[in-house]
Amino acid sequence: MDGAYELLEAMASRMRVVVPITLLLVLILLYLTFRNLTETLIVLASVPFALVGSIWLMYFLGYNYSTATLVGIIALVGLATQTGIVMVLYLDHAYERRKQAGMIRDLNDIIWAHMEGTVMRVRPKLMTVGTTMIGLVPLLWATGTGADVMKRIAAPMVGGLISSTFLTLEIIPVIYTYWRLWQVKRERKQPSNTGGR
Repeated sequence: MDGAYELLEAMASRMRVVVPITLLLVLILLYLTFRNLTETLIVLASVPFALVGSIWLMYFLGYNYSTATLVGIIALVGLATQTGIVMVLYLDHAYERRKQAGMIRDLNDIIWAHMEGTVMRVRPKLMTVGTTMIGLVPLLWATGTGADVMKRIAAPMVGGLISSTFLTLEIIPVIYTYWRLWQVKRERKQPSNTGGR
């Protein structure tokens, strides 16, 4: 029994190192992808939305935090980040397309551009979540060798996918819209400030 406890303690101490390193690597890779700290942080905003659902489902199922649940949470962070990246890319494309057409003049124009980007993202998001859930949900009712571990890996992922599906489609476009509005206002102020010199 002492050997098993020591093994669990060793795994827990490793996870305390692995989880922050994983989050740091995700942040660096996102920044290298977007070359913009604001867009990187907007994408990372999808992670807490996913964690909300994972914590709720783990609580509902009575699972404590363990190495297996942390592995599921790390996988969930990857999935949430991926869907956040695709959401921001769709919003970027819709915004840039309308901006090049001269259709971005005020908040309503930005909102319409982002609604277009969000609507284009709904079907791919639902398909990604649906196919992932089809693979993960049966693990929650698995029996046999290793089922307890697999349930604890799958539970945070299932809960997180449910919450991130709705919250990412709602919150990320709102944050992105206000960021773009701030950007447009700042761009309009700059010529007037330099023109007076």
